[in-house]
Amino acid sequence: MSIRASLLLIGLVIISVCIIHSCDPSETTNTPNLITAEDILPHLEELSDDKYMGRMPFGPGDKMSVDYLVEQCKKMGLKPGNNGSYTQSVPMVEITSTSTESMSITSKQGTKEYQFGEDYVIHCQKTIDEVDIDDAQMVFCGYGIDAASSGWNDFAGIDMKDKIAVVLVNDPGFGGEDSTFFKGDVMTYYGRWTYKYEEADRQGAKGLLIIHETNSAGYPWFVVQSSWTGPQLGLEKESVQNGADIKGWIQLDMAKEIFASSGQDLSGLIKQARTPGFKPVELDLKMSTALSNVYKRDASDNVIAYIEGSKNPDEHVLYSAHWDHIGVGTPVAGDSIYNGALDNASGTATVLAIADNLMKQETKPERSILFTFVTAEEQGLLGSEYYALNPTVPINQIVANVNVDGCNPNGKMNDFQIVGYGHSEMDEIAAVELKKQGRYVLPDQEPGKGYFFRSDHFNFAKVGIPALFGEGGYDHEEHGVEYGKKKKAEYTAQNYHAPSDEYDADTWDMGGVVQDAQLYYNVGWNLANSDVWPQWNPESEFERKKNLID
Repeated sequence: MSIRASLLLIGLVIISVCIIHSCDPSETTNTPNLITAEDILPHLEELSDDKYMGRMPFGPGDKMSVDYLVEQCKKMGLKPGNNGSYTQSVPMVEITSTSTESMSITSKQGTKEYQFGEDYVIHCQKTIDEVDIDDAQMVFCGYGIDAASSGWNDFAGIDMKDKIAVVLVNDPGFGGEDSTFFKGDVMTYYGRWTYKYEEADRQGAKGLLIIHETNSAGYPWFVVQSSWTGPQLGLEKESVQNGADIKGWIQLDMAKEIFASSGQDLSGLIKQARTPGFKPVELDLKMSTALSNVYKRDASDNVIAYIEGSKNPDEHVLYSAHWDHIGVGTPVAGDSIYNGALDNASGTATVLAIADNLMKQETKPERSILFTFVTAEEQGLLGSEYYALNPTVPINQIVANVNVDGCNPNGKMNDFQIVGYGHSEMDEIAAVELKKQGRYVLPDQEPGKGYFFRSDHFNFAKVGIPALFGEGGYDHEEHGVEYGKKKKAEYTAQNYHAPSDEYDADTWDMGGVVQDAQLYYNVGWNLANSDVWPQWNPESEFERKKNLID
């Protein structure tokens, strides 16, 4: 390890100690049960097995996954969490778009064909049979942001009807030197693709194309290919007829080429788009393409169970994990099943293990502990959004959320990275438990990738519930920081949303999974046996809608 890295780690340890001593939440004197790899592995191996076919909602693994979770909840003795039922039906629409093989872009230099999958990916979120786009005007709309509160409008002065918006991923502040400008390298919600899709609908655009760049997006092109092809889900309320006809992504090289054919320099336009007062640029480009849709309405399920509190049963600590993945897709090295072992069979298995150990605790928790296994996270956090809008207990009775989305398969770590560090007092509560493990808090190491907006805790945060989300993974207990970083980078580059995300006993070191599982257990157990109501920090954009129960 370099001297610089060593100093950084020492500094982080000092910061963590200071945080710990600044917060002393109530703690139970009971000794928590100890979670083992044997508590987690059977669930992990089961849910990531090929027979579940990648656990796609509406797919062949949907009912199997839900049935398995319900069976386990019953076996543990957990109570049904939805008016006597272990399931909450989430009505959705599945749309499968089949695009033509190419997209035509016409400029003064002529017409060029670009290939679906290789150069671009598009789909439709509307329940219409056919989409036919013929010579639609393309407009560069910066980052696709309309934020009146910030005095920023990338659509100023233009009517987007019948036009295709071409926008950049992430925020104007990303990669800049001003940390206060759109939070600098910390992605805001304006940087997420979900926001850009929503804004295109609000602007009345015919379509939206996001320019993909790996560093700014936070994932490589193959993730776009695997995630935005095949069946796409939306909540029933989102099945509307007045949104954009197509939404999707184009490769950076394609964007550079078509902008050049229009007489524009993409690099120069990016600089302009990062400047206050930017106005949209109509490109000398016309786009033509078509697709057809097959759609069906159905429902998937959230699985909900709980342990009733002995003293304050109306106050709830909420654990969450999404059980779904992306199903069967494009074969890679002959494998077409996207098992999602780490993402998120590991998180689901961990929450099951936590629930089982909590049920075996001799002393029951004073507060109730609620376990939600939500559906359709990979399709846009849909199951948790539905739950947040249709909670089984009042939102103001939920003390905090512990969200588990992916566990560290690379062995024990000295650190624990908190995603969205600085938002709430959950940071300090976690730091207390980490100190007991001989570990330190590591603030979000990749804030520009917007991980805070990419898992289910975000929907709970939006309705005011402070959340803990993170994992160990950067400072390996034996091999150090560089090893930890390398292993995380390898997963993102090779296995994230790929068929190779499989459990392998020869390569997975369950020590890190168990280590994090124990942390989550301890945080939830101590919150459930205290009168602490974690609060949002003043600088966070989130706040409790109501702090305590009437």
